[in-house]
Amino acid sequence: MDANIKKVLIITYYWPPSGGAGVQRWLKFSKYLRDFGWEPVIFTPENPEAGFNDPSLIKDVREDITVVKTKIWEPFTLYKKLTGRKKSDSLGAGFLSEKQTPSSAEKLSTWVRGNLFIPDARRFWIKPSIRFLKKYLKEHPVDIIVSTGPPHSMHMIALELKKSLGISWIADFRDPWTDIDFYDKLKLTKWADKRHHALERSVFKNADKVVSVSWSWAHDYEQKGAKDVEIITNGYDPDDFHNIIVSEETDNFTICQFGSVNKDRNHDIFWRAISEVIDEDEEVGKKLKVLFIGSLDFSVSDSISKYKLDSVVEKVGYLSHSKVIELACQTDILYLPLNNTRNISGIIPGKIFEYLALKKPILCIGNINGDSARIINETKSGVVFDFENGSEIKKWIFNAFYKKKVLKNLYNSSYNVEKYSRITLTEQMASLFNSMVTKD
Repeated sequence: MDANIKKVLIITYYWPPSGGAGVQRWLKFSKYLRDFGWEPVIFTPENPEAGFNDPSLIKDVREDITVVKTKIWEPFTLYKKLTGRKKSDSLGAGFLSEKQTPSSAEKLSTWVRGNLFIPDARRFWIKPSIRFLKKYLKEHPVDIIVSTGPPHSMHMIALELKKSLGISWIADFRDPWTDIDFYDKLKLTKWADKRHHALERSVFKNADKVVSVSWSWAHDYEQKGAKDVEIITNGYDPDDFHNIIVSEETDNFTICQFGSVNKDRNHDIFWRAISEVIDEDEEVGKKLKVLFIGSLDFSVSDSISKYKLDSVVEKVGYLSHSKVIELACQTDILYLPLNNTRNISGIIPGKIFEYLALKKPILCIGNINGDSARIINETKSGVVFDFENGSEIKKWIFNAFYKKKVLKNLYNSSYNVEKYSRITLTEQMASLFNSMVTKD
């Protein structure tokens, strides 16, 4: 290894074989950082409570990368007992539920989560990790520490290391803390709410840099006292789209959505538009299919039943990342429902960048002035409708069906998506590192 290469310690809860959106960001950064003069050292739990496993992601872990793991204790075994779940059951995020009415035990566990496990249920890993890393870093020094959250316990580990060792620290926020869309569902007491905000402020105050994945959230963090906020979005990895086998075009017209859908992303106007399109045009009714890949809130099933769309909709559970990309390649329209919640402007789902790389028309329902709309508009990759514009959604679906080849050629044309390549974004991150460190 080059003696002049600089090292960065990345504190992350999510790492392969764990799957899901939380893994992608720093897995991809670590894949390319060495190309820009930085050696990543990963610190992650040995036995995390992974929502899903995705062994296909292991291919992106460089063989010679240093991955340091220690055991973590998490209270999810008790939670599963309280809620009647099996020990092997995975736990969803973002208040995604398959039950229409949460049980008393689930309501109690939500209260416990928000009020006792501060900042989150991984808090029991904070002190052991600090003890371990203080010793480890004295023997294996690094130039920069990065903590990525949520879970925000990762930031609390880095905060103490910053205070004790004085190493430059970047707090990377993949999602907000007290402005997360489900924060008001945690049933917080005044004391707990105050505690969450105090810990958040301590991170903003002490981190040398704060990194946001969206422009609106960066502004919010600055309003809360964060200093030197940088914006480095998520992106797509070109490697994920090489050698994808695309089957021959069929007569079907498929609208695809991949990733989890919670209640706030399940929009009635979408289902109503699909129902009316089918009812008004027999030809569309014969060929239109809607494919959902990933975990779905109970409200999605309710909507499908409400509009009698069982024969039109195919629900596929969690799949490996590579399989998701392969299936999405066979579809015609990529559907992007955004949360209809507070703080919506900054929401940029990670899948939007993979939608860009697939170069298929994007149908987005969300804030027409938000950051996701900004990306879709600047790349000319699709359309964005607000939460009340059902009639226009219906017209657009009709147009997309009857001008399928025109749309395919339009969105297959070249537009500036390369700025969201993981390689380009890693170069930006490495430049940020370089601006913070002077190597002797």
